[in-house]
Amino acid sequence: MSLMTLRELTVRRGDCPVVDHVSLQVAPGECIGLIGPNGAGKTTLLRGALGLLAASGNSSLAALPAADRAHAVAWMPQAREIAWPVTVERLIALGRIPHLPRGARLGTDDRAAVDAAIARMGLEAYRNRIATQLSGGEQAQVLIARALAQQTPLLIADEPIAGLDPAHQIATMEVFAGLAAEGRSVIVSLHDLGLAARHCSRLLMMERGRLVADGPPAEVLRPDLVDRVFGVTAFYRETEDGAVFQPMRVTR
Repeated sequence: MSLMTLRELTVRRGDCPVVDHVSLQVAPGECIGLIGPNGAGKTTLLRGALGLLAASGNSSLAALPAADRAHAVAWMPQAREIAWPVTVERLIALGRIPHLPRGARLGTDDRAAVDAAIARMGLEAYRNRIATQLSGGEQAQVLIARALAQQTPLLIADEPIAGLDPAHQIATMEVFAGLAAEGRSVIVSLHDLGLAARHCSRLLMMERGRLVADGPPAEVLRPDLVDRVFGVTAFYRETEDGAVFQPMRVTR
C-alpha cells in the first residue's frame, strides 16, 4: 500500500526545472526527513506533490479530488500566520472540517480528535488562550496540533520545527516518530540533520532539484555525500540512544 506515489514529478520555473524528475513512494509507518541545502527544491517538491503547483509527471495525491485529498493528507506549510483571534481549541478544531458535512457541528469523534491533538502536543494549558496572542513557537505547536486533529494517514510538514526551542524541536520530532510507530506516515522537511538522523526512519536528500539519495539515515548521511551536497564534514555514529550527527567544518 502506498500513501503517496510520485513518478517523474517535475516543476519548472520558466525553463528551469526546480524539481527535476523525482520518483518515490511513501508506505505506512514511515517518518521521512526531506533534507537538502537552501534552494534544493524541498518546498517546491512538497507543493508539487500536493497539487499546489503546476507540475508534469504524476502525483497520486495531486490526482485526487480536493475532498478526498483532505482525507488522505494533512498539510502544514512554512507560513504560520494565524488570521483570526480564536481560541487554541477552536483553531485546532478546524482540522476536523474535512470530516464534517457543510454546516455541521463537531460530534463526539471530532471532539475526541481535538482533545487527542491537544494532549499530544502538550497544549492543555493553552486550550482557552487566544491563538494570536501566543508566541511564534507556541503558534507553531498549535498549527501542528490542527494538522494532527485532521487524522489523515499522511502528514506533510514544511520546516515545522523552525523557530522552536531545542526541547520543543525534540518533542515535535518524537510526536512525528510516534505517528509512524502507530502506522501513519510523516514527511517533514528540516535543516537540522542531527534531528533527522535521530528521529527519521528514512531520509530523502535533494540537490539542485534532484533526489540524490533515498534510504536509512546511515546510508544517506555518508561523509562523501554530505560533503558534496552540503559542503561540510560531519561526525556520525549509531549509539544505544540513537544516531548522533554533527556537522564539523565547512569544506567550501
